[in-house]
Amino acid sequence: MFFERIPGKEYPKEPESRMIIRFQDCDPLQHLNNAKYFDYYFNAREDQVAKLYEFNFGRLFRELGQSWVVYQHQIAYVRPAMVSEWVRITSRLIYYNQDTIVTEYYMTDDTRTQLKNVLWVTSKYIDVRLGERVTHPPTVMDYLETTCLPNVDFHHWNFNERIREIKGDLKAKG
Repeated sequence: MFFERIPGKEYPKEPESRMIIRFQDCDPLQHLNNAKYFDYYFNAREDQVAKLYEFNFGRLFRELGQSWVVYQHQIAYVRPAMVSEWVRITSRLIYYNQDTIVTEYYMTDDTRTQLKNVLWVTSKYIDVRLGERVTHPPTVMDYLETTCLPNVDFHHWNFNERIREIKGDLKAKG
């Protein structure tokens, strides 16, 4: 089983990881290389869903021959993440339907006061054997329903407005 909802269990909708920016991932200015943000985000999300939801991407792929593939990115580089800096990465599922998901990621400094980066990733669910898009099976839909951030009207969200909202939330908490 890739995911099994436990009745009565509370599933966090906005998991967070703490990571250090590695020297090898930085450019000559000691900034995290733009392409490396994706690695940090995807690694954090994979760890988060395995730990918090006990969702197993590898098993899903092996047993069904299905997975998500990235369809589109929207990314904003707000402030650089610097070599040896500790950062916080939050990820959250903000939209899903029968064959698509949108995951929002954002990175802050360790104190959660400075926004560094925001990323939206739209992914399509495919059967790799067929090489085409397919609908999410019931167990995957259950996982998506359980882990999706509630009360998000994604189709009326604007990426740039969302960056301002996240900044405002960080300011209000700090």
